[in-house]
Amino acid sequence: MIKKESIRFKDLFMIMLGCCLYGLGLAAVNIPNHLAEGGATGITLIFRALFHIDPAYTTILINIPLLVIGYRFLGKRALYYTIFGTLMLSMWLWIWQRVPINIDISHDMFIAGILAGLAGGFGSGLVYRFGGTTGGTDVIARIIEQKRGIPMGQTLFALDAVVLTISLCYIDVRQMMYTLLAAFVFSRIVTFTQVGSYAERGILVISESYQLIADQLMIELQRGASFVHVQGAYSKDEKKMVFCVLSANELSEAKRIVDAIDPHAFISVIDVHEVIGEGFTYDSPTGKKVS
Repeated sequence: MIKKESIRFKDLFMIMLGCCLYGLGLAAVNIPNHLAEGGATGITLIFRALFHIDPAYTTILINIPLLVIGYRFLGKRALYYTIFGTLMLSMWLWIWQRVPINIDISHDMFIAGILAGLAGGFGSGLVYRFGGTTGGTDVIARIIEQKRGIPMGQTLFALDAVVLTISLCYIDVRQMMYTLLAAFVFSRIVTFTQVGSYAERGILVISESYQLIADQLMIELQRGASFVHVQGAYSKDEKKMVFCVLSANELSEAKRIVDAIDPHAFISVIDVHEVIGEGFTYDSPTGKKVS
């Protein structure tokens, strides 16, 4: 029996906290030091530099059409959390731009890049860890993945590259180099905070309800799954283990799906490249094979 999932206050609080940190980094570090950003947030900074439009407003305006287009590609919980994350980021951007915060780094761009990556990485990591996103290119990447079978990580990287290239219209090459430093720190911190960044991860699930768990992962996340035959070293009992490849921001949702079916299931998160080797494939609901 699948338990009805509900919106958790803890998740909302941590998503709000993550957006608070991310917004602080953007308002107190990125903007004063003319550092760009990837994704939808980077677009809001471009609009600010060229047209003097507050990023707090453009964050919502950019995400409205994306959420309208992508609502049927997101689960109900993911949709609610994405809307909440978008609103929280917009709110904190509005607040931090009006609170007099002066981080004295003596115009050291290297320190600015490090701080921007730390704030953004911790903030986004918390949002991802508790099942949320801040909308933007995450929605686009998920749609493309489900329609074309292209992994989210590849789409996100490509979109970030496009936005950063366009950002050269208001920053110079020197500032772009420090932006890339911030992006590198960002990715490392997100990896530390939330298992993985844009890199895909795999989950291994051992449960008597293996078939139902695999079915729900394929239905709700539109991800492929495989059964791996395992045997207990002590009991000698043979079981089937579920293997599924996910993007980082789907890990929390996948864990909740498993917990709703079998609270006692054993779950392990692994690096995909440790498992997928020569000749290994898994089935996808779209019919695509990954090897």
